[in-house]
Amino acid sequence: MDTPFRLPPLDPPDAAEPGAPRRGHTAAILAAAERVFARGGFDAARMAEIAAEAGLPKANLHYYFGTKERLYRAVLEDIITQWLDAAAAWIVPGRPPAEALSGYIGAKLADARARPGASRIFAAELLGGARLVMPFLAGELRRRVSEMSAVIDEWAARGLIDRIAPAHLFFCIWAMTQTYADFDVQIRAVLGPETTEDETFAAAAATVTQLVLRGCGVRA
Repeated sequence: MDTPFRLPPLDPPDAAEPGAPRRGHTAAILAAAERVFARGGFDAARMAEIAAEAGLPKANLHYYFGTKERLYRAVLEDIITQWLDAAAAWIVPGRPPAEALSGYIGAKLADARARPGASRIFAAELLGGARLVMPFLAGELRRRVSEMSAVIDEWAARGLIDRIAPAHLFFCIWAMTQTYADFDVQIRAVLGPETTEDETFAAAAATVTQLVLRGCGVRA
């Protein structure tokens, strides 16, 4: 069995066990770094800018993460881990397909709304060749998609949905949900200022869910 890929530990070798202050600092740094990387990309970002955004001394960033590249890897890991956890919570054998798929779509859209920068950082990394996350994509992500695909295949075998290529179903869901983060400027331009964000995401959830459930032939 392949060993799941994990990014290297982020703590310095001589660091003490993390407590509440340490967790608070690392969470603040990751959130600030996500905002800064989303605004200008990896190359334009500066550790001093991230420190100012986090309200912490620059020395804290170097202590906890070492280099800008290591911090960027940590941000990517945090983003992907949240996405995978959402998938694992919904795409499970014990859930009916309609509940599982609609719940997962809702979770992905909620994340796109709450953390649009996260999706843009991930998209930029992929467009740049996925230099830092390719081992993860080819290892852990592939493994997790295989596990979820087995659930989809089981539903089809039980006659709960039509036969469908599971991996391509996930590609479609990711594309349809993450577009509301990656291309939000286009969406806002088309819908106009009279459409609120609440209305946009409610319509998105209803439309994407309808397309997926009908496209998969989900039985009631």
